[in-house]
Amino acid sequence: MSTNAATEPRTSDDGGKGLKTGAIGFASSVVIGVASTAPAYSLAATLGPIVVLVGLQAPAIIVLAFVPILFVSIGYQQMNKREPDCGTTFTWATKAFGPKTGWLGGWGIIAADVLVMASLAQVAGQYFFLLIGAESIGHDPASGWVLLAGLIWMGLMTYICFRGIEISARFQQALLALEVLVLVVFAGTALIKAFGSNPPETAIDPSFSWFNPFEIDSVSTFAQGIILMLFIYWGWDSAVAINEETKDRNKTPGRAAITSTVLLLVTYVIVALAAQSYAGVGEEGVGLANEENSSDILSVIGTAAFGDSTFGSVMGKLLILLVLSSAAACTQTTILPTARTTLSMAAFKAIPARFADIHPKYLTPTNSTIWMGVISALIYLAMNFYSGGGLVEDAVTAIGMMIAFYYGLTGFACTWYYRRELTGSVKDFFLRGVFPTLGGVLLFGGLLLTAVQDWKPENSAVVWTTPWHWTIGWAFIIGAGSAILGVVLMIWASRVYKPFFRGETLNRDTPIFLAEDAPITSGLMLPDSGTPGLVLPPAEK
Repeated sequence: MSTNAATEPRTSDDGGKGLKTGAIGFASSVVIGVASTAPAYSLAATLGPIVVLVGLQAPAIIVLAFVPILFVSIGYQQMNKREPDCGTTFTWATKAFGPKTGWLGGWGIIAADVLVMASLAQVAGQYFFLLIGAESIGHDPASGWVLLAGLIWMGLMTYICFRGIEISARFQQALLALEVLVLVVFAGTALIKAFGSNPPETAIDPSFSWFNPFEIDSVSTFAQGIILMLFIYWGWDSAVAINEETKDRNKTPGRAAITSTVLLLVTYVIVALAAQSYAGVGEEGVGLANEENSSDILSVIGTAAFGDSTFGSVMGKLLILLVLSSAAACTQTTILPTARTTLSMAAFKAIPARFADIHPKYLTPTNSTIWMGVISALIYLAMNFYSGGGLVEDAVTAIGMMIAFYYGLTGFACTWYYRRELTGSVKDFFLRGVFPTLGGVLLFGGLLLTAVQDWKPENSAVVWTTPWHWTIGWAFIIGAGSAILGVVLMIWASRVYKPFFRGETLNRDTPIFLAEDAPITSGLMLPDSGTPGLVLPPAEK
C-alpha cells in the first residue's frame, strides 16, 4: 500500500488508508466506546479505594471526574467533524501545534495502551481460574498459569482485531450485553435488599449529601480521588479512533464518544449508589472501606447480596465472568485504537512505513495490530517476573500521566485549531473554545497531581532505593520513564523521518482523504451500518 497519504492526489474511490469504510454505525461505535473502559473491571478495582479515600462522597468524585472527560470528549467531537482521521490526537495536535507535539501526542496513546495491556491480561487470566474454581491459582497474580492464560487471551484478542472491525464490534456487543445485564441485576438486588424488610446491618439510606464534594476533609484527598477516578472513564476515545471505518464518519464517532461518556457516568453512579447503600463504608465485613476487599468489591458485595441459593451461586459465577469478560473486551478495544494511531503515523511518514500495511482481505492494519499484541505480551512477561508481578499494578497507576497528557492535549488542540472561528457564534465559542480548553486545563492539572502522587513510594506496589538513599515508587519511574522515552524516540524520529518533521507530509492544510462517497469495501456489515449494495474486497495477491 502507498504511504503517501498526505502528498499524492486521491480520488473519491479511495477510502482513506485502506480500512473498511462505513463498516459500523452509531450503536456499534457506542458499544466500542463503552466497552473500552471495561466498566465492570474498573468499578470492581476502583470503587473500594475511592471509598477508603473519601468515604460517603464517592458519588461526588464520580460526577466531578466526569466533567473534564465530558469537556474533552466535546473537543474530540469538534475535531472529528473537520479532521476525521484515525490518528486522532496525533493528527490533530500536529495540525494545531506542529509535528513534534503531534508525535508526542501519538506516543502518549501508544504508551498508555501498551502499559495497561499487562494488567488487563493478568486480570483476565486470574478470573479465568476463579471462574473454574481454581482459586489458589486465581488469587496469585504472578502465577505461571495466570501468565499463560493472560497471554492466550491477549493473543486471541489480537487475532480478533486482525480479522476485521465487524468481528471486533460483534464480539464487543456480546460482551457488553452480558456486562450491562449483570450490573443491572447486581445494582437492583443490592438496592432491594438495602430497602427491604430485612436489610443487612451495613445498609444505609442514600442521601443527596453524598454528592457534596465540600464534605471531603482535605484538598489533597479530593485531588487523589479525582486522579484515581479518571482511570475508570479512560477508553471512550476508541469510538473516535475507528472513525475511518464508521458510517457518516465526520459526525457519528464524535456523537458516539460523548454518548459513551454519559452512559458511563450513569452506570457508575447507579452501581456506586447501590453498593454504598447495601454495604456501607465500614472497614469490616462487606464494607466498601475494607481494604481486604478493595481489589474486587463487586464480587464481595454480590456474594453477600445474592446469598447461597442456586440463584446466588449462578450470579456469583456471573460476577466473576463479568470482570473476566470486561477485562477481555477492554484488551481488544485497547488494541484497536493503538493500531490505528500507528497506522496514521506511518501513513504520514512519522514512523516506519510497514506500520501502514493493510491486509488485502480483512482491511485491517496488519503490522500495527500484530506488533501491538507482541510488544504488550513482552512487557507483560517482563513485569510478571519482577517483585511478584507488582510492576503490573504500578504500570496501571503510571498510565494516569499518559492519559491526562493526550486527553488534555486534544482539548488544547481543538481550541487552537479553531481559534480564528470562535467568534462566529456562541455555540462555537463554547463547544470549540471554552469547554475543550477547560478540559485540557483540568487534565493537565491532573497530570501534575498524578506525578506528585506517584513520586511518593507509599503509592507504589514496588519501590526503588537509589544510591543516594532516595526511595522512589515504580509508578513514578514507569510514568516519567515513558514520557522521557517518548521524547528520546521523537528526537530520533526527527532525524530519520525529516519530511514529516518539516511539515511536508502533514500540516494544517493537508487534506484528510476520506471522501463521503467512498465505496463500502466490507463483506458482512453490522446491522446499524445502514449500508446497502455491498461489494467484496479484492482477492489476495
